[in-house]
Amino acid sequence: MLLLPRVSYLTLVTDKVKKHFQKVMRQEDVVEIWFEYEGTPLKWHYPIGLLFDLHASNSALPWNITVHFKNFPEKDLLHCLSKDVIEAHFMASIKEADALKHKSQVINEMQKKDHKQLWMGLQNDKFDQFWAINRKLMEYPPEDNGFRYIPFRIYQATTEQPFIQKLFRPVAADGQLNTLGDLLKEFCPTAISSEDGEKKQVMIHGIEPMLETPIQWLSEHMSYPDNFLHIGVLPQPAD
Repeated sequence: MLLLPRVSYLTLVTDKVKKHFQKVMRQEDVVEIWFEYEGTPLKWHYPIGLLFDLHASNSALPWNITVHFKNFPEKDLLHCLSKDVIEAHFMASIKEADALKHKSQVINEMQKKDHKQLWMGLQNDKFDQFWAINRKLMEYPPEDNGFRYIPFRIYQATTEQPFIQKLFRPVAADGQLNTLGDLLKEFCPTAISSEDGEKKQVMIHGIEPMLETPIQWLSEHMSYPDNFLHIGVLPQPAD
């Protein structure tokens, strides 16, 4: 059994997994590690917490996932042959988020060692090391009332469609703060009022925030380390 941070990535623990299985496996049988849950290959570039929310939020812990060492599902997953690939993906997400929030001004003013500190803080689960740099990405001039745009992605557990990502401002034209409900109403209305009558859960970090919550507050306090709000829309579990 492994205890993993929700904000980390499955492929950061492949060394531990290999070590666990090496006594019972021949080296030539280990081609490329990938993970699967109940027949669904798990996308390593999604944070662990998001994967759990989308696939297993209503199942009991511990989360039992299957580890594969060959027959890599090329159509479903990106290859990840080293930690450098994860770091590159993570930093690309942070840069994309800052382009939305600050026109890339904050990330571009940082030095390479700051970028490395963000990554090492996440990789080694050292929050203080990570936050010392990341807090700069969460600031904005007081007169702006928030970021330029909110970095978000909406994932629908019951569809094969890719995530939804659009431009959305934290403050409406009339000066009112936009809420989570406003965001969903515009880009994923079925999350609030389903046409087929099936109720939905809207989940971030394993909890259901109130729809009245300002989206700027959520972006500052509930984004994943990649600076995106990862919002899961799931079927409401039966009582």
